[in-house]
Amino acid sequence: MELFLKYPNEVQLELLNVLIETAKNTELGKTYDFDSISNYETFKERVPIRSYEDYESMIERSRLGENNIFWPTSIKWFAKSSGTTSAKSKFIPVSQESLEDCHYAAMKDLLCMYLNNNENSQLFTGKSLRLGGSKELYKKNGTSFGDLSAIMIANMPFWADYSSTPSSEVSLMSDWEYKMKAIVQETIQENVTSLAGVPSWMLVLLNQVLETTGNENLFEIWNNLEVYFHGGVNFDPYRDQYNKILPKASFKYYEIYNASEGFFAIQDHNDSSELLLMLDYGIFYEFIPMDTYDTTNEKVIPLSDVEVGKNYAVIITTNAGLWRYKIGDTVRFTSINPYRIKVSGRTKHHINVFGEELIIENAEEALRKTAKITNCEIVDYTVAPIFMEGREKGAHEWIIEFKKHPDCIKEFESILDQNVQQVNSDYEAKRYNNTTLNMLQICQARKGLFYDWLKKKGKLGGQHKIPRLSNKRTYVEELLELNKVNSFSS
Repeated sequence: MELFLKYPNEVQLELLNVLIETAKNTELGKTYDFDSISNYETFKERVPIRSYEDYESMIERSRLGENNIFWPTSIKWFAKSSGTTSAKSKFIPVSQESLEDCHYAAMKDLLCMYLNNNENSQLFTGKSLRLGGSKELYKKNGTSFGDLSAIMIANMPFWADYSSTPSSEVSLMSDWEYKMKAIVQETIQENVTSLAGVPSWMLVLLNQVLETTGNENLFEIWNNLEVYFHGGVNFDPYRDQYNKILPKASFKYYEIYNASEGFFAIQDHNDSSELLLMLDYGIFYEFIPMDTYDTTNEKVIPLSDVEVGKNYAVIITTNAGLWRYKIGDTVRFTSINPYRIKVSGRTKHHINVFGEELIIENAEEALRKTAKITNCEIVDYTVAPIFMEGREKGAHEWIIEFKKHPDCIKEFESILDQNVQQVNSDYEAKRYNNTTLNMLQICQARKGLFYDWLKKKGKLGGQHKIPRLSNKRTYVEELLELNKVNSFSS
């Protein structure tokens, strides 16, 4: 780590050269004549930016057992990912190199940084409660697919089971609701010292643990619990709920930024809100400034050209054969010495119907402030535009499920609208004197609405997430319809 902290750009360029050299005899390497690429500029000119759709046919061939298409070593695992919204599954290649040199290396680095910052840690005196997805086997030609977490669990050495709970057998159950009950029964007997998983689903599990045991907080069950390693969704909307069930001031939260495509960044200090970009995991980074994204003036820059405070789409080239691949995430750099980031949202998850450029980071900051002012708790939310009709101006419609409701929803609505204006000047301009946009509207979701919506779509658990922002009303209309009927779940 000291090497890439001292020489970040040199490490990245050296890594790019290694990736190009390694893949020069693959089908893709021959197509773009990797053998003659000797610098970044040539690589940038010759190899196109790709989305999953551009890769799909090659990935399908690889899943059917064909080798040496985009990476020279045989790829046996594919991380199944439908992202937050897509009904169509994606199958992200996971090579042995990416598994060992990226995902597993990151977990070791995470523990090293945590222990370096907390010398009196008792982490290894107990077990880590891990909450992952389920594994499915693709039954043809020897390739397998499943959630990334399931692939990692399935490939871990046998001794890793001794330091983790639940057992691999329970972790890899496919029926989410049955698995949750099994996890509760197995883990309440253990000495759990750490938690690891996506905040939204981990909260569901931990609330079930409290409900089953009748305890008020988790320290009454696991007295030695000291840290929660989390990632996948923004933690801020869940922070207050976690603080209530984990009331010790000494309890630590450590954020990670990983995806099916790779492990990208790690919180490297206690109580930090920034993530250190990890530069030696076999991933070469490029960035597109979001003010040029998907335009005729789209600009792609290397890590050495990024600026603090700007919003960028992330492009990666990896040791699993993804070349200049759009992962769909956006980040904002908080520092360039070293390179530290905050995840700001998704390239497809924003609202810009009226020129307001609302991104997830804006929405969640405004929501956090409003919840604090109005003393309420939020389970989940989503936002979509209300389109202009006739002379009627547009607006934003928020569907919010509250755990603790505000005293006055109209007051909450007004404060939230003001806070969105404070964090987003484009929204403020459109709201000025109701020029383009009317005040936002809130629909209160019934208990369990978002859970039921995901269940109906077969997307409980794992990395499945609620789409926060959309330029269309597809998800909102489905949720509004489902909000009229009784809950599927108790």
